[in-house]
Amino acid sequence: MSDLILGIETSCDDTSVALVDRSGHVAAIKTVSQYTVHEAFGGVYPELASRAHLEAILPTIQSVMDEAAVTPKDLCAIGVTRGPGLIGSLLVGLSTAEALSLGWGVPAYGVNHLRGHIRSVELEDGQTEFPAVIMLVSGGHTLIAELKDAWSYRLLGTTRDDSVGESYDKVARMLGLGMPGGPAIDRAAKLGTPVLRLPRPMKNEGYEFSFSGLKSSVARHIENHPDVSLEDMSASFVAACLDVLVAKADRALSECKPRSLVIVGGVSASPQLRDAMTDVAGRHGVNLCLPPVKWATDNAAMIAMATWDYIERGVKPALFPTPNLSLETP
Repeated sequence: MSDLILGIETSCDDTSVALVDRSGHVAAIKTVSQYTVHEAFGGVYPELASRAHLEAILPTIQSVMDEAAVTPKDLCAIGVTRGPGLIGSLLVGLSTAEALSLGWGVPAYGVNHLRGHIRSVELEDGQTEFPAVIMLVSGGHTLIAELKDAWSYRLLGTTRDDSVGESYDKVARMLGLGMPGGPAIDRAAKLGTPVLRLPRPMKNEGYEFSFSGLKSSVARHIENHPDVSLEDMSASFVAACLDVLVAKADRALSECKPRSLVIVGGVSASPQLRDAMTDVAGRHGVNLCLPPVKWATDNAAMIAMATWDYIERGVKPALFPTPNLSLETP
């Protein structure tokens, strides 16, 4: 049997295709960004995202297969994101995977995007020691969970409103930093000082998150102080976010006593967050697991990696879009 999985990721605004083997080696990957499509809107416009996926997906698949000199006979499965995400974007990936599955005679698995992020730390020979505490920080999700193994999760808490990544993007837009907002704010924050007093919502309350109040506070400060230093505002915002995330991670490590702390999702690429979580893991004497920066944001390699878990456990969900799919659902 071949040892390659074709991964397809179209949950939001990137068309990504990858070939990954069981060890986490990425044989080939290509991701087509839609930044120029959505830039004028200040965020993702769902209908345009779907159309862009339709235009990009088949050429992207062909490009990846050609780069790795792979034919359908070399594949053991196709893994495709079935949720959570934008329903139109999900449908493009799922329909394509189903058609290829029928035409090539290769089984297709509908993969939970959140589980893909969690498995991103295994790419390029990474290894998580279980049990572990996982924190997912991305543009669409913020959650913290306990992992007994690669398959069994206990959700501790999630966001009640905006995700931390969404807040980064919205604050970046307020400051005129453009898209993607996260890297732009991190760069500006390095040049500033966190001198502004901003709230730390729910910092001392369990494992739930809430970032809408912080975002609103930034908006009010900019409105009342239009001459505020962009760098100081960025540094103050980042410091507030990190204080909340560190407090939750500290609490979870003290309660669960895991062997690893796993930080995944687009915001895990933040240098400031990486430094802060390195300190947290060091204080608790646990192994810190971070995906390589290039695998932190949405990508098809993580979807292919997660597909191996579905195959090994004989779980084959229907190829049906589930925009609000939860972590607990395979």
